[in-house]
Amino acid sequence: MAQREATRCLQCPTKPCMQGCPVAINIPGFLAKAAAGDFAGALKIIKETSLLPAVCGRVCPQEKQCQKFCTMGKLLKSVDKAVAIGRVERFCADLARETNTEEPLICAPKTGKRVAVIGSGPASITCAADCAKAGHDVTLFEAFHKCGGVLVYGIPEFRLPKAIVQHEIEGLGKIGVTIDTNYVVGHTRKLRDLMEKDGFDAVFVGTGAGLPKFMGIEGENLNGVLSANEFLTRNNLMKAYLEESDTPVYVGERTVVVGGGNVAMDAVRTAKRLGADAYIVYRRSEAELPARLEEVHHAKEEGVQFVMLANPLEILGNEEGWVRGVRCIRMELGEPDESGRRSPKAVPGSEFEIPCDTVIMSLGTSPNPLIASTTEGLQTTRWGGLIANDEGATTREGVFAGGDAVTGAATVILAMGAGRKA
Repeated sequence: MAQREATRCLQCPTKPCMQGCPVAINIPGFLAKAAAGDFAGALKIIKETSLLPAVCGRVCPQEKQCQKFCTMGKLLKSVDKAVAIGRVERFCADLARETNTEEPLICAPKTGKRVAVIGSGPASITCAADCAKAGHDVTLFEAFHKCGGVLVYGIPEFRLPKAIVQHEIEGLGKIGVTIDTNYVVGHTRKLRDLMEKDGFDAVFVGTGAGLPKFMGIEGENLNGVLSANEFLTRNNLMKAYLEESDTPVYVGERTVVVGGGNVAMDAVRTAKRLGADAYIVYRRSEAELPARLEEVHHAKEEGVQFVMLANPLEILGNEEGWVRGVRCIRMELGEPDESGRRSPKAVPGSEFEIPCDTVIMSLGTSPNPLIASTTEGLQTTRWGGLIANDEGATTREGVFAGGDAVTGAATVILAMGAGRKA
């Protein structure tokens, strides 16, 4: 099936699909190998520029990237009919992993240079691998007890199995990367000390965007109100996806998730799996949902209920301080804002209540301020992102940054692209 799908590639001389790939994978090249049944050769081409094909094949929004520009999709007037580039990529990676036929990465001779990589998400994994392949000694510092960043604690098991991420992390060890967990740079050790006292020649900051946003409405301090970050992290790190795991995560009988992005879909589908009647509340219409179409489709298929054109005004609590419901107001779409999206506005007198036991806020995230606040000369934007140029260089010499720590919450593949440039 994978071979048959790969033969649909027209092998366009201009390679339009590549312009949608942040790490510039030679897509026609790997599809040609797959079409010939040489899946090992296809994977070798992918890994020239992408270290995480099994991950990207699962979580990248291909319909907005490579497949958006596919000529086949344009000829058939539907991105759904483009060559399934992501699925073939995933298959090649899975086949090699399951048959233990992956080729080892080859590293250049040692340079004597030392690089510290802070964080272990997709940007950091990519940067660490590229630096190690270039012959540098690399130490990766992770605040949690497990590596993987958002790949491990943010994305649920049903969308990205932990074993796949663990396999990629083990690959770093095989090329000599030292991994130091439970190490919070900014607390355990200041960034400047890594360079001035520990002898690292360069530092890459890939600490992601783990600072959640809230609405600032009444009732957000009630028991039963969580950020999507906290909810997904608790479920992932305490193995809620395993039947034998007694994970103390409370969802109650009804859960309301506020937001409409991929993280909101992850949270609401997780709540559903934990036994709650799960609702999405989103202030725009379904056409404006930022989540991937397939994620929305899966959520509906699993029984999630969508309350569109609605916005919370207040979270209601009982006498014991626990959530008992959400008071919302109906919205209507007005004129487009600067981004071209139609701005929602409240419909007077349209308030209504949704009874629930938990409320999960999925309104986006900002970069963690710890490293910037403990490192002199490291400048940030007004919303907390580290300032870095196109090559990832920050305002402090020798310090580079990339991924969500710079851009705010974005995609896995964009973070990988930033790690590679840095």
